[in-house]
Amino acid sequence: MTDAADGTVTRGPTRSEHRPQDAAHPLVVVEDHDQGVRWLRLDRPAARNALSLEMLDALADALAGAATDTSVRVVVIAGNGPGFCAGHDLREVRAHRGDEDGGTAFFTDLMARCAEVMQAIVHHRVPVIAAVDGIATAAGAQLVASCDLAVATQRSGFATPGVNIGLFCSTPMVALSRNVHPKHAMEMLLTGELIAPERAAQIGLINRVVADDALDAEVAALAGTIAAKSATTLRIGKEAFARQRELPLEQAYAYTSQVMVANLLEPVADEGIGAFLDKRAPSWPDA
Repeated sequence: MTDAADGTVTRGPTRSEHRPQDAAHPLVVVEDHDQGVRWLRLDRPAARNALSLEMLDALADALAGAATDTSVRVVVIAGNGPGFCAGHDLREVRAHRGDEDGGTAFFTDLMARCAEVMQAIVHHRVPVIAAVDGIATAAGAQLVASCDLAVATQRSGFATPGVNIGLFCSTPMVALSRNVHPKHAMEMLLTGELIAPERAAQIGLINRVVADDALDAEVAALAGTIAAKSATTLRIGKEAFARQRELPLEQAYAYTSQVMVANLLEPVADEGIGAFLDKRAPSWPDA
């Protein structure tokens, strides 16, 4: 473990149970910042941080580490180099076409692993923010859509371009269609065209666009605002948001009503309501 010049603590990811990672050159660099904000930086810059199977394993390990570390209150996913994430590693994919089964086993493993990582983000115990600088295409756009929030630089771009190479972005479609209106999602999926960050913000794929040199500061401020809240409340809210959106209206209200009752019985709610009525800052018991 080494201390970076800016005071952050940098670690390599836990070794994958599936494929060993090079500890000297981790594919995901883990940085702990103030207020329990953990940055996970994808680090395959020459490949635009493409999601090879090893990269997916490394990201899964880093997410799992953040889930079990109670000091972590917010996770940020970013990319080193000129691109956020270019999707799956097409060179790796093509290489496995020569397998005895034509690549069936590898492709099945790859898609399953990718789905696990995206769901690990959605169901993570803390909010996850995508800090996008550069292109986020195919499974890279899926990664952005899977995060709870997303901030992008002006030089970023988003696309689901599989249709251009005979490979419809069916798995990215799952996350995309849960973020933006169906017609906007279908336009991206059917045309494969790159959209500007301003357009991505308009359709709800990202939250905001910032200057190219302001990304880290903007995301740090956003993450700090969230990290200052009650960890219990954030966990309850994130889980409830994911569950209720898949339910019919009546069931969603029934479920969230139960969540509200349970939340009201939590010590953090008692403290928060008391602080509001007393016109003072809350002192969270789960801090």
